[in-house]
Amino acid sequence: MTGVLAAEMPADFELEALKAQAIAARTFIVRRLAEGDRSGVPVPGADVVDSVDHQAYLSSKELDKWIELGKSDQLAKLRRAVEQTKGIIMTYQGKPITATFFSASGGYTENSEEYWSLKLPYLRSVPSPWDKSVNPSFKETLTIPLHELFNKLGLKDSALPAAASLADQAAAPALFQIKSYTAGHNVKTMLISGQSFTGRELRERLGLRSAQFAMTLDGDDVKITTYGNGHGVGMSQWGAQGMAKQGYTTTQILKHYYTGISFAQASEWLEH
Repeated sequence: MTGVLAAEMPADFELEALKAQAIAARTFIVRRLAEGDRSGVPVPGADVVDSVDHQAYLSSKELDKWIELGKSDQLAKLRRAVEQTKGIIMTYQGKPITATFFSASGGYTENSEEYWSLKLPYLRSVPSPWDKSVNPSFKETLTIPLHELFNKLGLKDSALPAAASLADQAAAPALFQIKSYTAGHNVKTMLISGQSFTGRELRERLGLRSAQFAMTLDGDDVKITTYGNGHGVGMSQWGAQGMAKQGYTTTQILKHYYTGISFAQASEWLEH
């Protein structure tokens, strides 16, 4: 578990946030083992695993290098987070949950069915106002030539506006039209030069950090400002850090991001 925790969350995060991550990671593993889930995806019906395939992991050998690099204190802190949450997992109606998590929210988390095909009662959209104050990369702007954006989206060059209209900022609203938002304030559907795309589709095709974004025209370029980082479902790691900094406990953090959950010992599922 220490190797998983070391790979998934910065060791300089608050202990309560690290403990929340340890419980989420352990729950994720236990659910798969308990249900004999050998699928390559975290949720039935999912077709993409966000950023890392299930869970990142550092081996014992890699962790030993931390000591050589003078990171003994951080390693001890990670071990403390694992030890203080030993065997604890999250359950919903008596079963281990699919404890998805992601790097940072743009202010809200997302309902599971907005990203995957499955509606899970404990993966509901909740406010996450803490990320903004602690995450140095909360908001990022990417600049991409308009013709390149069209190519990545499979739009024909004939759909490109004429140079004269590019100089006219009034053309931008007609070129980029957000039609709807999800419960988590992400882009749900958007028209680009009259063609409809989902926010997730745009995020994946354009390599955006999240589906919470705004597009503006800047000459021949498009400026895309994103908020947060990741699929947005479950616990926001930077949100957990912000909560911990404000004095929230591990239990409070997890109960905020995973609606209606309870806690149990992993051994109940692993002994059978």
